[in-house]
Amino acid sequence: MCGRYSFVASKEKTQKQLGIKVQGVLQPNYNVAPTNMAYVIASDSPTEVQRMVWGLIPYWSGEIAVGGGNLINARAEGISAKSSFRMPVRQHRCLVLADSFYEWRVYGKQKLPYRIMLKDSAIMPLAGIWDTWERPDRQLVHSFAIITTDANDDMAEIHDRMPVILTSPEEQQLWLGKDTELSTTLALLKKLPNNSLRIYPIDAAINSVAANSPDLHKEVAAPPSLF
Repeated sequence: MCGRYSFVASKEKTQKQLGIKVQGVLQPNYNVAPTNMAYVIASDSPTEVQRMVWGLIPYWSGEIAVGGGNLINARAEGISAKSSFRMPVRQHRCLVLADSFYEWRVYGKQKLPYRIMLKDSAIMPLAGIWDTWERPDRQLVHSFAIITTDANDDMAEIHDRMPVILTSPEEQQLWLGKDTELSTTLALLKKLPNNSLRIYPIDAAINSVAANSPDLHKEVAAPPSLF
């Protein structure tokens, strides 16, 4: 599962690493939560950054409230057959822009939050799918879900799932390509190679969706009782 992440990379870093043009200013978010507007690169416009709602609302959904039980994650396993995901994974794919994600490790009755990032501190584009839902008032809502897969060895002690991270330009181009075959698309949905991640404990302030500051990225010591 991926239920919280961050994206605070500069405009310059984003443009250089991903080879795109960014219009305007990128607003940093140290604590992206479901229902937030967040940055993605979508298959309908693969050279620009857009903002969409985190929490997929399938196009066929009825009169629901935005943010009410929407789909924040999509499991890679069987994604092409599930009603909410089978059209988006074929036609509406995106890269969700993140520089880290958060996960909680359970120690008895305690849950300790961790920050997970690439070892080289690069942007970590997450594989996502998106859709467009028309509200009863005819306004269009563009929303997305993050695709998850089994955890690699780095993550396994923290959680048994992790987001699909597409680090190479070739993978990213294939993922966004409108002509990419479904078999090729699905083959990209694999766990990151082992020894790719830096993982460290952070303050429990991240538990609040209202918290949003650079302090959330600071490493803290794990409580002695956990050793």
